[in-house]
Amino acid sequence: MTELQTYLIAIIGAFVAGAINTLAGNGSAITLTILTEVLGLPPNVANGTNRIGIFTQSTIASVVFFNNKKLNVSKHKHYILPIIIGAIAGGVLAINVSNEQFKAVFKFMMVFMFFAILVKPKRWLRATDTSFKPKWYVYIPLLFALGFYGGFIQMGMGVFFLIIMVLGMRVNIIESNAIKGFVIAVYTLLVIALFHFQGLIDWKIGGIMAIGQTLGGFLTARFASHNKYANQVAYYTLIVVMLLAIAKLFLGHYI
Repeated sequence: MTELQTYLIAIIGAFVAGAINTLAGNGSAITLTILTEVLGLPPNVANGTNRIGIFTQSTIASVVFFNNKKLNVSKHKHYILPIIIGAIAGGVLAINVSNEQFKAVFKFMMVFMFFAILVKPKRWLRATDTSFKPKWYVYIPLLFALGFYGGFIQMGMGVFFLIIMVLGMRVNIIESNAIKGFVIAVYTLLVIALFHFQGLIDWKIGGIMAIGQTLGGFLTARFASHNKYANQVAYYTLIVVMLLAIAKLFLGHYI
């Protein structure tokens, strides 16, 4: 395979990942596989390099959602800060500790989350419940842990974020995706700085993949902002993504 063919695969895979991340989550399963298996980066460098495309796709998606009045930062600011603080802590751990051991636990978490998605699907298609006020002592530790996870490994972060926001905080799935993009863009910029100063980012490869991820994030955010069936598409995309992720995690040696 030539270098050009390798980079074309990287950009196409990154485009798909950017679209999946914007509408559902777990697109990093694609980009991390490309970075490690196709491009041959060590896991910790792949973890850092992957953040470049995540930042660009999340940023462009946030702009699109904001311009189409799907993102209201001030309305959800009390959810955002705990995630960012947690992500910084997770990023510090990620540059010092391998995340390979965590992946053994990750697949069982994905199975649990998959069944959480399937139970009472109407909850995923409802409008934001503005009358619901979650207790601060519940959502602050929960969102801090979510941010910590995102800063540490990122893979699956979008799925976990949607489950917490849609089922726990009762926020509409498209609005949750808009918030997700914004908060991930903010903390990822900080995490990129941590990885960069440790020499754990390949900027050339990360920049190439960011092209695909940004385009995927942009087009998907436009679709989600304008299409009346966006809620349903996001929900069923989430189910398909989870099924594929679980199959890969448990049957990876056979498929």
